[in-house]
Order: sequence, then C-alpha cells, then structure tokens
Amino acid sequence: MSTPDDKIALRRRLIEERLNLPDRMLRADLLQRVMRIWLVGRSDTVIGAYWPIKGEFDPLPALHRWKEDGELLDQPQLRRIGLPVVDKLHKTLKFHAWFPGCPMEEDAYGIPKPKDTEVIVPTLLFVPCVGYGPGGFRLGYGGGFYDRTLAKLEPRPFTAGLGYTMGYVDDLEPEPHDVPLDAILNDNGVVWPMR
Repeated sequence: MSTPDDKIALRRRLIEERLNLPDRMLRADLLQRVMRIWLVGRSDTVIGAYWPIKGEFDPLPALHRWKEDGELLDQPQLRRIGLPVVDKLHKTLKFHAWFPGCPMEEDAYGIPKPKDTEVIVPTLLFVPCVGYGPGGFRLGYGGGFYDRTLAKLEPRPFTAGLGYTMGYVDDLEPEPHDVPLDAILNDNGVVWPMR
C-alpha cells in the first residue's frame, strides 16, 4: 500500500466492509463497554469526540454516560463533551460544546455540528478510524483535518482512536504528516499501545 490510489481503494473497501458488518450493533455495544471501562481511569473533564458517519462507531452514548457519572459523583468540575466544527480558513477543527438536545446544524460536508455553543479545548480527543495500523497510525477520510488540528493544538490532547477490529491494516504506512494516536480502542479492547 504505497501509492495514493492504493489508500483511496483501501479507504473505500474498509468503509464498505464497515457499512456491511452483519454484527455491527454487537460490535458497537462491545466498543461502548471498552470505552466506558477505559474512561474510568482518566481524569479528563473535557473530551472531544465526533458525530458518526458512514457506519462509524458512535462514541456519544458512552460519553453521555461518562458525563452523567461525573454528575452523580459530585465532581467539582463539570464534565464537558465537544464535537468538531471545521475552520474553513485553516482547514482545522475547533470543538464546540455538545449535549443531548443541543441545537445542531449541518456543516459544509453535511455532518451535524453544534450550533452557537461555546468553543471548548479537550484534554482527551476521540478520533474516528476508517482503518488503523501498527504504531498508532490511523487511516481517515483523506482530508487531513485531524493531523492539521493535532499539529496546532496547544496543549496537545491525549488522542484515542476508535474503530472496529475489521479496520486493522497490518501494512498501513504512515505519511510524513501523519500524527500517531496515543491509544486505539476497538471492540476487543485496547490495541494500542501494545502492552
């Protein structure tokens, strides 16, 4: 997998496989559990995530539960969730506060985003993976939004990729601009870093 055309073909194949997973709901339930258990050991109070498209895993139910758990524990700081909003000028992402029922609108790509909520800065960022491979590298949709965002965010948040086991690509070769993720979770557990 060394040419741009190879990556385009791989991206198409993985999206098609993900959309046609016969047990996608079961895998999603398993990944919800993995994510919720993994979050127990984290001290973050502001988490960035994404609105799922093209059969992606939906992290929002687990994050809503994480937020509610914090409220039940009477934690001094309110837990917050942010969703990405595209900065067209810089082709990066900013994260705006999201909560169930908040006003939403579609962005230029047809993806729902929070409407008129405040910008928040996540200390943990969940990133969708079309595919992922050794070293914590991910295959996205090819727009480079996350790589550009991570290169500029200060302080850089801890990054955790989310994907299904079928998205693992053993020979995924990173490009010079690719930023490795700090962790990758799938429906079998934590797959990066290797322990």
